[in-house]
Amino acid sequence: MAELVFHSGPMDCGKSTMALQLDHVHSTHGRKGRVFSSQDRAGEGVITSRLGLSARAIEVDAGFDFWRYVISELTSGKIVDYLVCDEAQFYTAEQIDQLARVVDELQLDVYAFGIMADFRTELFPGSKRLVELADRLEMLSLGPLCWCGARGTHNARTVDGLMVTEGSQVVVGDTDDGGEVRYEVLCRMHHRRRMTATRARATLSPDPLPFDDTPQ
Repeated sequence: MAELVFHSGPMDCGKSTMALQLDHVHSTHGRKGRVFSSQDRAGEGVITSRLGLSARAIEVDAGFDFWRYVISELTSGKIVDYLVCDEAQFYTAEQIDQLARVVDELQLDVYAFGIMADFRTELFPGSKRLVELADRLEMLSLGPLCWCGARGTHNARTVDGLMVTEGSQVVVGDTDDGGEVRYEVLCRMHHRRRMTATRARATLSPDPLPFDDTPQ
């Protein structure tokens, strides 16, 4: 039976790397797939990982229809065995429904990869629908660390090093007022406290040494 599988985790946990690896494994065994992405950090029509891996991909914008695309490919004589869908958090709920239909009615495997929640700890629409419809939810175990050394679980948006909790769900690049927008993974406690690495360095003093090494 074909499956709709959602691989998720915070930023920097290797989702795009795993998506590229999965496509490589399937393709080397003779299967024909299609790779999709949306709003990748490197631009349109590409999937990239922070390890430097990259591949061409079909860009998924708000008007893209997975069902019509796959039907068009199949009726034109092309082979489609599976779909790899990166940055699935940016897909619409309707597009996730289309992927579920591809699995159920065409018996094609769909492997979706994406972040679960945004910088406000609210579910992305695409991720929410995937949780509701996926046959399996796989949380990637190789996760990033918070600056404190604890497991990073929450995505934070920072402007000039300070965490913000308001604004558009998707922001790429600098803000109009010149602030530098970045993203950082924090543990839940420090996300709640809005304690980013920059703020921690500015407010926390080093622990005192347990001995006095002053020459006598």
